[in-house]
Amino acid sequence: MKVIELIKNNGSRTAFSFEVLPPLKGTGTEALFRTIDVLREFDPKYVNITTHRGEYVYKDLGEGLYRRELVRRRPGTVAVAAAIQHKYGLTVVPHIVCSGSTSADIEYALLDLQFLGITDLLLLRGDKAKHESSFTAVPGGYLHTTELIEQVNRYNSGLFMDGSSIKAPGLPFSYGVACYPEKHEEAPNLQNDLEWLKRKVEMGAEYAVTQLFYDNERYFRFVEMAREAGITIPIIPGIKPFAKMSQLTVIPKTFKVDLPQALAVEAAKCKSDAEAQALGVEWCVAQCKELMAHGVPSLHFYTVSAVESIRQVAKEIY
Repeated sequence: MKVIELIKNNGSRTAFSFEVLPPLKGTGTEALFRTIDVLREFDPKYVNITTHRGEYVYKDLGEGLYRRELVRRRPGTVAVAAAIQHKYGLTVVPHIVCSGSTSADIEYALLDLQFLGITDLLLLRGDKAKHESSFTAVPGGYLHTTELIEQVNRYNSGLFMDGSSIKAPGLPFSYGVACYPEKHEEAPNLQNDLEWLKRKVEMGAEYAVTQLFYDNERYFRFVEMAREAGITIPIIPGIKPFAKMSQLTVIPKTFKVDLPQALAVEAAKCKSDAEAQALGVEWCVAQCKELMAHGVPSLHFYTVSAVESIRQVAKEIY
């Protein structure tokens, strides 16, 4: 069953889902499976698996010599998705990104996923590389998510990128996209950002998941503007509990979102990470209850460094 169907068939209950990262290269799946084991009791409707591009590093060869190498610290998105599906029987949603990928890379990923019976995707542009001042498409790759959507749509219609026919088309892919209640950092304004979202919806996106946020009023206003613009797909709130004192400055810088003043004031009073975590859980429970009272179709949790906090929140709201 597709993600959009899992959400809509959940009745009046707000669906629960979460995102995980593939393990660091060489570390195995033990920690990943622990995360799923902890959160499985809350009946997740699906699990997202992120994709991480390679980054250039300089390897010290000694005697003042260095070699530039492309390294992927978290490979294995497709394999991890298959492992989760096999072990837990959960619907999995691997991320397919423009960042660091050629159209050929994407085509092979689609082939592998179709062989595995995985047909739900989250299509994203992805982040710029650390060595880039602005996002740059790799040769043979894409600059915008809309170009990625075009390739998936073409594949769904039975055509490879070179125009040749797929002799045995499998089930078509369905997909969601990202959206930003406080606008994407590169967008000139929120209205322009919504125009891009509307274009993705017109091309076939069935739902959108937001960047994390802490101010529900930003989300409510974003949804209102989206509806006024004719965007009717479910807009799923992306949630991550505030968990550490350092996040008072790290979160706004990393994710380009504001912390509400009430949260910032209380966070500044925390004297330890344990106090910050307790505050984050309290704030998140209240935030989620308000979102649920407004009838959001689903809540999607970002688990990095927040699994225990999410477990505490989920116990209160589900």
